[in-house]
Amino acid sequence: MPKKYFRKFLPSHETIKQSRWAGWFGGWLNHPNLWHLNRHSVSGGVAVGLFAGLIPGPLQMIGAALLAVLFRVNLPVAAVSTLYTNPFTIVPLYALAYQLGVFVTGHNNGQSSVKLSLPEMTWLNWPTVMLDWFMSLGKPLAAGLPLLALSFAIVGYFSVRILWRAMVVWEWRKRALRRR
Repeated sequence: MPKKYFRKFLPSHETIKQSRWAGWFGGWLNHPNLWHLNRHSVSGGVAVGLFAGLIPGPLQMIGAALLAVLFRVNLPVAAVSTLYTNPFTIVPLYALAYQLGVFVTGHNNGQSSVKLSLPEMTWLNWPTVMLDWFMSLGKPLAAGLPLLALSFAIVGYFSVRILWRAMVVWEWRKRALRRR
């Protein structure tokens, strides 16, 4: 079962408690659901990760970790679930969020379509260039981004719950067949 497979990659609860980095966070990282693999914490971790994956900039994993601690869901799963956004997928996802925002708000900033191409950036000016690009998309992006993130989170949560249930039933049936 995947639970057994993934368990060998996760740190033990005692290892986390003894880590010098965990001392900075006090008891916040000691909740069992942050590290255990069960259907509640994993489905919640996927939902948190999918939601936080659309946070702009390099703050996605930090946002996922904070939300995982807040909602007490699996922290490693939440962090890994943010990786669906990358340099190849972020522009189409933000374009989708923009279109969703236009649909919901009925406002498109006078633009006929989304400007998918990013302006010229260097390592030094990328934060300001990205901020200017986001600001040019305005209200539709501000409305569409949380809606898209929430939609991804809901779909991810229920997909994991359904998949987990299907795998458990499959294991039950395999065990019943072995007993016969």
